[in-house]
Amino acid sequence: MKYIYKKSILLVFIASMMISCDSNLEQLPSDSFATENAFITASDFENGIRGVYVALLGGSYYGGNFLAVPDVLSDNVITTQRGRSTLRNLHEWTYNAASGYRGLYQDAYTVIFNANQVLEFIDGFEGESKDNIKGEALALRAFAHFDLVRTFAKIPTQSSDANGSLGIVYKSNSTPSDLLPRESVADVYQHIIVDLEEAYSLINATNPEARLNKEGVAILLSRAYLYMGRWQDAINAANNVSTNIASRDDVVGVWEDSSQEGLVFWVPNETGVIDSNIGVQWSQGSVANLIPEYAATFEFNALYGGNDGNDIRRAAYIVDATDDSGLAYNGVKKLLGRGTQTNGIVDIKILRAAEAVLNKAEAQFMLGSEGPARQTLNSLRSERYINAPDNESGTALRDAIRNERRLEFGFEYQRIFDIKRWGLSVNRGNEGDLADGSGTPSIILNLAADNFRMQLPIDQSSLIVNPSLQQNPGY
Repeated sequence: MKYIYKKSILLVFIASMMISCDSNLEQLPSDSFATENAFITASDFENGIRGVYVALLGGSYYGGNFLAVPDVLSDNVITTQRGRSTLRNLHEWTYNAASGYRGLYQDAYTVIFNANQVLEFIDGFEGESKDNIKGEALALRAFAHFDLVRTFAKIPTQSSDANGSLGIVYKSNSTPSDLLPRESVADVYQHIIVDLEEAYSLINATNPEARLNKEGVAILLSRAYLYMGRWQDAINAANNVSTNIASRDDVVGVWEDSSQEGLVFWVPNETGVIDSNIGVQWSQGSVANLIPEYAATFEFNALYGGNDGNDIRRAAYIVDATDDSGLAYNGVKKLLGRGTQTNGIVDIKILRAAEAVLNKAEAQFMLGSEGPARQTLNSLRSERYINAPDNESGTALRDAIRNERRLEFGFEYQRIFDIKRWGLSVNRGNEGDLADGSGTPSIILNLAADNFRMQLPIDQSSLIVNPSLQQNPGY
């Protein structure tokens, strides 16, 4: 009964998020007097912060393409010949200023705009929810800037010149006419840290489902510090996450929505409320009649051990599927559906406790603490394998940490950013799109670490609107 009650409250909450977002757009004209009148009561600010979360679920953001793009750009998936060629220009690295990833740029800055609307008036509000709402707005503003800068700019540890290279515009106000130039990567990351640190000090330890809390902010801080090469800070932030990772018994259930173990920030995708079939990023249809946009590569499937059962993530992330002609694929199961459903409607998982563990293990290794790094890594591996390796050292330990990160976050919006920040190239195998490695390979197999296409282009329309913007080199 308690579970049903919580779910009922959640449905009302998410529905109000959607309604309030639409109403906010209607009641917040550009003149400041009207905006000030829109942010007065506790309900106004609650509606405002809900509007920020709704923007986070934009069709090119966590409600759509961003769930696939980091893998599509890298080496975990392969485009199939039976799909609709969705995002193919990204997979083949043929994007340019006219055909890049405009949707993410717009959706993320919408999150930022909505967050800034709240932040510009929150200090004049004296309600008991003030600190928590301000913390959420700061965290979401930092989160959106973080996704923008790691997509459209270099990552601090990527190369020796990264910190001084072009970052993005860090927007701290909601004035559309304030057309700013791009700041350096180092400056943008510093803004992110300032916002996240303040957010951590203000936000509630617990918040309702579909909203960030203190541990979610701690994961973001740990990630940002890891990207910056601030290893001890990454460890300290990861230590502030006490949520246990999903046990081996729960890993499959997490991705079928029968378990919420290890989830820190996720949005329930309820039928009749959000009802978004996010799984179409990977495929449509049933396991026995799949129309795959992308499939797991032959090489990536083999890293899970195929069907040997040792690594439970293979059962959670990849499904043996066939199309209507009987061709077999290593289908992506992660967003396929709940239980036996294959409608692509599953909860949107954004932050998990496993990231804090892997961030910590990597940072410990980088500080030369191999024993603690191995122990931290094994705390995750013991819940993923029946028989896991556990005694690597030196470069083998570093590679094991990187490998586990790839396996843990396969099809989960991380891979290209890890490749970038490690200063590596994208190297795809020459196997085809079918389960046994036959079929058609990717057209282009390699993207060098120093290739300008590691940073996506700023779309031409944004350059026209803001003449202060500078395009990334090479485009």
